[in-house]
Amino acid sequence: MSAIVPFIPDTAPFSPEQRAWLNGYLAGLFSGAAATAPSPQKASLKIPVLYATQSGTGEGLARKVAKELKAKGHTAELAALETFEPAKLAQQEHVILIASTYGEGDPPDAVQSWAAQLQAEGAPRMDKLSYTVLALGDRHYEHFCKFGIDLDFRLESLGAKRLHDRVDCDVEFEAEFQAWKMGVLDKIEAIATGATAEPATASTPAAIELPAERPQIHTRENPLFAPLVERRPLTTDISSKQTLHLAFSVADSQLHYEAGDACGVIAQNDPVLVDEVLATAKFTGDEHVTLDKTGTVTLREALLHHLQFTRLNRKMVQGYATKGDCKPLAGLLIPEQQTHLDKYMYDRDFIDLLEEYPGVITSAGEIIELLPKLAPRLYSISSSPAAHAGEVHATVAVVRYRAINRQRGGVCSTMFADRIAHGGTVPIYIQPNKKFRLPLDSNAPIIMIGPGTGIAPFRGFLHERQATGAKGKNWLFFGERSAATDFLYRDELEKMQANGHLTQLHTAFSRDQEKKIYVQDRMLEQAAQVWSWLQDGASVYVCGDATHMARDVDAALHTIIGQQGTLDAEAAKDYVQQMKDDRRYQRDVY
Repeated sequence: MSAIVPFIPDTAPFSPEQRAWLNGYLAGLFSGAAATAPSPQKASLKIPVLYATQSGTGEGLARKVAKELKAKGHTAELAALETFEPAKLAQQEHVILIASTYGEGDPPDAVQSWAAQLQAEGAPRMDKLSYTVLALGDRHYEHFCKFGIDLDFRLESLGAKRLHDRVDCDVEFEAEFQAWKMGVLDKIEAIATGATAEPATASTPAAIELPAERPQIHTRENPLFAPLVERRPLTTDISSKQTLHLAFSVADSQLHYEAGDACGVIAQNDPVLVDEVLATAKFTGDEHVTLDKTGTVTLREALLHHLQFTRLNRKMVQGYATKGDCKPLAGLLIPEQQTHLDKYMYDRDFIDLLEEYPGVITSAGEIIELLPKLAPRLYSISSSPAAHAGEVHATVAVVRYRAINRQRGGVCSTMFADRIAHGGTVPIYIQPNKKFRLPLDSNAPIIMIGPGTGIAPFRGFLHERQATGAKGKNWLFFGERSAATDFLYRDELEKMQANGHLTQLHTAFSRDQEKKIYVQDRMLEQAAQVWSWLQDGASVYVCGDATHMARDVDAALHTIIGQQGTLDAEAAKDYVQQMKDDRRYQRDVY
């Protein structure tokens, strides 16, 4: 008679990491008994688990899949997608792909050349390949999960067969990831045993994960409530915007980070706006609603802590239009009206829908159906663990604007500015960014381009290199509106420049002269020296706005390399791609 190995169910009050550790511990206790249980004969399969990631989330999920495959006796080859050439992919029998979409529907930076090869006319046939794709994205963007979707259909068009249907994940991906993973593992086991896979059910326990190293105690599901110990303005009172320096105490906690990581913040909506939603929708807030993973709470609690209502997305507008038979809204949803829909959504939020089309919502449950989850906010960490022990710093631009006769603002940034007192606690966690790291060689030079709050990680980089005695040269391009009002961390930067730690500092204050000047203009002015640093092995880092700044900086970099290196456009493109492959061109853009 086979022994039963107990496990911690998904409904238990533990984070996924804690549950995995406890399941591993129980498995160890019962391993002797469990070893005697009969098991069917099965083949050991070799399965590449490939990830395309910008910030490291996809890699983390791929590692979990690889661990479970190994626990089931298979050989899992974990690799970045860009290191696995399409010709090599065509030789595989089974492959698991986890693909993040970045920016406006693009592949992550490191994967762009690989994706172009796969889409090329001469791409190899994939007739012997069986594959599955987990696509990661953000529904607030128009091209949700586009790279994962394109990858799925391109492989199919090249003759590959789906091992398991693609699953598209939003920023809250845990439930979809678990369901997809269980389904994929069932299919793999069926192939290995020659059996027919049974559909995965919610009650099926996932294979035990034994972490290779101590897991991070504080996660998105189990954040650290960190006291806010410093909040000071980085802009003057007469500036057209407000930017804050924040410091959270993490002393005596198990929260760890590296320079380049991001700080995740579990934000809370403005209670005044929650009351406005309730009043406009004609609810008291005491109505009970049920939320996934949370259970039954009041509608007020759901709106305050769990639901996003301060910006619209296409799915919300479509759901509202369908529910209320709102013809003007429905007219915006046809493809030809996308520009008008974008403008409508940019200027409005859920309260506007309630006011413009009253009477559509008749039950509290309908609000839960319409509104997406309130996602954590990520801020590039602007401190160094070597220089700021026991603290995590963030640089936050407070979002405030007026539209449709109402004052509006960012959920998290206004919370920091208006609703959190000094000493008040904020739930935070660390989001590792393994694709944004200082060079391993501390003697290597670095060039940092970070306008606005894009300076955040570079402040951390500079303090890290100073605290660790790194000898490599440091060059910062920083841009803002005006030197008199918006020169973030001016005193620190000028002090570092004076003592020689900051080798070069070039600023671009767009409104301090008649013609606007930006960081890419300063780069072009310094083209010869930029090229000299590149020839000396400098790594280039870019942080900030993806829509305009990062694109323009990338174009400037290509121009500098082409002109200074006397290379044609194609050769300059190859040079930049080689920098990416060597991790000498890294971007943290949003």
